[in-house]
Amino acid sequence: MQTPLLTDLYQLTMGQAYWHHNRHNQEAVFHLFFRRAPFGESAAIVAGIEPAVEFLTNLKFEKEDLAYLATLRGNNDEPLFAPEYLEALRNLDWRLTVKALPEGSLALANMPVLQVRGPILQCQLVETALLNIINFQTLIATQAARICEAAEGDTVLEFGLRRAQGPDGGVSASRAAYLGGCHATSNVLAGQLFGIPVKGTHAHSWVMSFRDESEAFQAYAEAMPNNTTLLVDTFDTIEGVKKAIVVAKELRKTGHQFAGIRLDSGELGPLSIAARALLDAAGFPEARIVASNDLDVETISELKRAGAKIDTWGVGTKLVTAYEQPALGGVFKLGAIQEEETWRYAIKLSEDPIKVSNPGCLNATRQGRKVTLFNELEETHENTLLEEILLYGRRVAEPLPLEKIRKRALASWADYRQNPLTLERSPRLEQTRAELMAPHLKPQPTLALTP
Repeated sequence: MQTPLLTDLYQLTMGQAYWHHNRHNQEAVFHLFFRRAPFGESAAIVAGIEPAVEFLTNLKFEKEDLAYLATLRGNNDEPLFAPEYLEALRNLDWRLTVKALPEGSLALANMPVLQVRGPILQCQLVETALLNIINFQTLIATQAARICEAAEGDTVLEFGLRRAQGPDGGVSASRAAYLGGCHATSNVLAGQLFGIPVKGTHAHSWVMSFRDESEAFQAYAEAMPNNTTLLVDTFDTIEGVKKAIVVAKELRKTGHQFAGIRLDSGELGPLSIAARALLDAAGFPEARIVASNDLDVETISELKRAGAKIDTWGVGTKLVTAYEQPALGGVFKLGAIQEEETWRYAIKLSEDPIKVSNPGCLNATRQGRKVTLFNELEETHENTLLEEILLYGRRVAEPLPLEKIRKRALASWADYRQNPLTLERSPRLEQTRAELMAPHLKPQPTLALTP
């Protein structure tokens, strides 16, 4: 995946057009942002910055990449790309300068998450990959924060690998879910790559592989005495709890602690209440009750309101696919381009006001609950929110451990819930925006009044 071919074809065709007109090294500034926060929220947790930086610092067109591009054909079955352009790609000296919001912080709609500055060809070639990485992880981190909030401090486990959108989607989702507040994952590869705690015990197939449920529980406890959470709903949930208690007592005799049970079907609320009563009466008040089965924000909230005795939530499909909103509408827009010795500001106009972009080289500053967007080329502000992480293609900021990013995300989300933020444009940016829009504003038609 560390290849500049992780892009849309039109980035490469535009690249040849820039190169053809000798504009490929023209300095430009782009911004990555989203127009609406996901899930009806007013903000999102920024995630995917570190993977994006890793992508940007390892870019190179390999020999086989260029050989593939040389096979592509346009009209009349002629080569799509000129050999000279492909040679220029081979010799590309990547020198992008990138600023970003700190990963784990909050972003508002229309607030730059990334500012990418450099030769316009290079900016265009990385657009698709940056959107792919940051859109998805920001979406999942925000969903994880909402789910953990619904759980009201209970342990939340991410169980979504088997339902994720492919292997990379699964690994990225595990990282983002932990960043957003989940306590552990079932994804062992994500555990290895990112140092995320991993959790899991056994599936229904373990129980079904035995003729007797009690025998299955006993055999598992013997093999994994320090990891015994028993899945009790393969046949009859309440009977399964009773059989698990028998095994729990045997474990205690051997000096091991029974971890708990998992419920994966049925009426989770009433079943958890009944299971809790049985476990407490048997002398296992510390045994945990884990629930899974298509959980989401609404279901967890309803179970909490109903008094369910669940203390650990295993959330899979509806977390890693962001089930209610499976994509974040992040975009990558040109803000300014250098022409000779001056900058020309660029604005995207639209009949839809939400699609009108902000011009300039954007940054933001925060005072209290207000975030102000401004153009760095015309204004300077202290305590700006975007931090420089790449300078002419070289990394200038050390990566933070994921655990520290997670702590920042938890604090940011708690702060957001208590004190929502608002975004405004600085007066100078408002003026620039209005000046660029003015020549394109259409007069409103006069409607004749009929008697």
